[in-house]
Amino acid sequence: MKPMKVQEERKAFVRSVGRALRRAAKAARKTARIHHTPIYIWKDGKVVVKKP
Repeated sequence: MKPMKVQEERKAFVRSVGRALRRAAKAARKTARIHHTPIYIWKDGKVVVKKP
């Protein structure tokens, strides 16, 4: 029974990390808009500059 509990805890952790990353990205886009600076993202194996 313990392995199942560990799996559920891992799934919950992965979900919370995903939410935190999305929140951080949203905050970064907001800050970039305020300061009129570009955002650098990784897309198709390359670093791309995007305007927020």
